[in-house]
Amino acid sequence: MRWMHYLLVRQPFLFLMFTVNLFGTLYGYYWYRYQLYETPAIFLPFVPDSPTASLFFTIVMLGFLFKRNFPLIEALAIITLFKYGIWAVVMNLLVLNETGVLDPVGYMLILSHLGMAVQGLLYAPFYRFKAWHLAAAAVWTLHNEIIDYVFGQMPKYSVLMNYLPEIGYFTFWLSLFSIYLAYYFVVRKDSYKLDLLK
Repeated sequence: MRWMHYLLVRQPFLFLMFTVNLFGTLYGYYWYRYQLYETPAIFLPFVPDSPTASLFFTIVMLGFLFKRNFPLIEALAIITLFKYGIWAVVMNLLVLNETGVLDPVGYMLILSHLGMAVQGLLYAPFYRFKAWHLAAAAVWTLHNEIIDYVFGQMPKYSVLMNYLPEIGYFTFWLSLFSIYLAYYFVVRKDSYKLDLLK
């Protein structure tokens, strides 16, 4: 396992992760373009969930390239990458179950979002956020549930609109589990820690 973590923080691999996530973030905001056009300005920071999660991680990778930690951004990244990565995988599988078909973009979203969820956890030994950073990121994450499911700003999957109460309930518990994972892998006293390469 240590050899893998050594590879993860080599400069060429960090640059690759930064680049992939940067372009993934840009594509994600493009994917949301129609919903963003219709979104009231006050809700704009909370609508493009997945690209904002990958934006957090892109900033973390940029920091790692310069041997820097940004603890609050790290906490936001690990929670939101896992939450929205798993959420998108489940939603696209539900679309497949409902319709019997999934277009190539749907399969691409499954693979890319699964990668999002995994990458945030893989870098956990290098994060340096504390309990208060985790608490702030948790407030952001749970507040986002209110924006999505009370004010109706969730990502639009037209064939799943009849299941919004169940999806909202699932998302709430997914948020709590994502926050717990961040605590377990980073804040917990005996969590596994590694230093960035000098």
